[in-house]
Amino acid sequence: MVLEWGLFCTISLLGSRAFEVWCLHIPVQDRTPFEGLVKHVEETVKQEHASSPNKPIYLVGDSLGGCLALAVASRNPTIDLVIILANPATSFGRSQLQPLLPILEAMPAGLHSAVPYLLSSIMGDPVKMAMVNIESRLPPGKKLEQLFLSLTSLLPYLSGFDDIIPKSTLLWKLKLLKSAAAYTNSRLHAVKAEVLILSSGKDNMVPSGDEAQRLKELLQNCVVRHFKDSGHTLLLEDGIGLMTVIKGTCKYRRSRRHDYVSDFLPPSRKELQYACDQVLGLLRFASGSIMFSTLEDGKIVKGLAGVPSDGPVLLVGYHMLMGLELSPLVERFLVEKNIMVRGLAHPTLFSRAFESSSPEFSFNDWIKVFGGLPVTASNLFKLLSTKSHVLLYPGGAREALHYKGEEYKLFWPDQPEFVRMAARFGATIVPFGVVGEDDIAEMVLDYNDLIKIPVIKDYIRDANSNMIRVRDETSGEVGSQELFIPGLLPKIPGRFYYLFGKPIETKGRNEILKDKKVANQLYLQIKSEVERNMAFLVKKREEDPYRSVVDRTLYKAIYATSNEVPAFEP
Repeated sequence: MVLEWGLFCTISLLGSRAFEVWCLHIPVQDRTPFEGLVKHVEETVKQEHASSPNKPIYLVGDSLGGCLALAVASRNPTIDLVIILANPATSFGRSQLQPLLPILEAMPAGLHSAVPYLLSSIMGDPVKMAMVNIESRLPPGKKLEQLFLSLTSLLPYLSGFDDIIPKSTLLWKLKLLKSAAAYTNSRLHAVKAEVLILSSGKDNMVPSGDEAQRLKELLQNCVVRHFKDSGHTLLLEDGIGLMTVIKGTCKYRRSRRHDYVSDFLPPSRKELQYACDQVLGLLRFASGSIMFSTLEDGKIVKGLAGVPSDGPVLLVGYHMLMGLELSPLVERFLVEKNIMVRGLAHPTLFSRAFESSSPEFSFNDWIKVFGGLPVTASNLFKLLSTKSHVLLYPGGAREALHYKGEEYKLFWPDQPEFVRMAARFGATIVPFGVVGEDDIAEMVLDYNDLIKIPVIKDYIRDANSNMIRVRDETSGEVGSQELFIPGLLPKIPGRFYYLFGKPIETKGRNEILKDKKVANQLYLQIKSEVERNMAFLVKKREEDPYRSVVDRTLYKAIYATSNEVPAFEP
């Protein structure tokens, strides 16, 4: 259940497939004091908890609603609550509105009609609010036309604001904010709930950025996401949706603890479109990814027809530099086969230590939105048991953060870690190779170079001191890999090429489970197939007339097509 409030009425941005959404509405003439509102919400929360004691209750509040949510949480520490705050009014004592209170009280009733225009400039960006329902991929002219119509439709509401919110109500709301902030701040120590704070960089009503950091230090279990270009009315503006933020911060759960498998919700069409255009736009343009797969008869074809649609399927391959191949792969499976590939990633990406002091909603969060989860035996077990398509890199960080001259070299552990697990569930293993990192950038500084620089050496050692280890030291250099960011020199982009090999069936092959030698032979076969795929691609890409981004751009300009640019014939 979700309850949502604001200083004025706000619109829920949560999907009905994930939540039963309730909204608290405070009538214009209502004069219930803040503590009375807290008790009202508290009664509803207790009733819902009594009917479903094992399910979490989400309280979403912006501005005044943020104070309400925290106050309810402080009075009910034993109820499983997830508190989501958007620019909470707990900092109202430092608000830019404070000097306006005596002016508003003394203002003649005839001048009250000017207040809406003053507040509209303080509370949010009207252009971003008007852009909410406009398709981002429309031609510029059509988009501008719809923006104009949307802005025009907002004007009647603005001009009629003084009728909707009379002067007496506005003054009461501002005084209510003051009492709400004082009440809530005195009880922050009692909040035990999980808290997610969304703060805006252009909030002209309250100092949201500073307040988010203050609350993070005071609350026991708090995560912050900062949106530098948003105003006070963050939930009403165009951009990343609230449901996306909840999923990206792993706050969506159906029970006491978040489960990366059972609590995962596939990305929506809008999330896929936003990620492709706004997050991966430059990489998608530069890489021009092209994919091939192998049919049962060994024939190589363009596209993913050779990859089984029915799971469980385990995609096993080479991890390119910095994991650059990951995003185009996941996107293509979604677009071409409507399959969500669940990628197993380094656990450090999911740890609290990986977050900065005031993080933006980052690429790391998008990894979680698109199905990334920590690489553990239990997560692999759960994914295969639910017949998922799973992406696994045996070389892990050692391959993704390789050294100079090591491109397209596999660094797999000696033990066949995944083969017997796949056989246990009868999963189909699809080995794949990918090339193109040497067409995007040249590595100029690797780990061996960076640790020779004193300041950077200390930074790397400190950053890795508490890093989660995927394997123990007995796994050799694959297990002892330290995380770092290599120095790269960009090139005029070439192209990413993927080849998915012939599927390998494990269903019914009980000898893999019983005989370690048989399992090891299959493991070596898969590794050899990945190497063979990469050797094939390195050779065949020389025949691609559109390997360069310049040639691909000219092709699209001449043929005005949104379809994939051709490549070599396999």
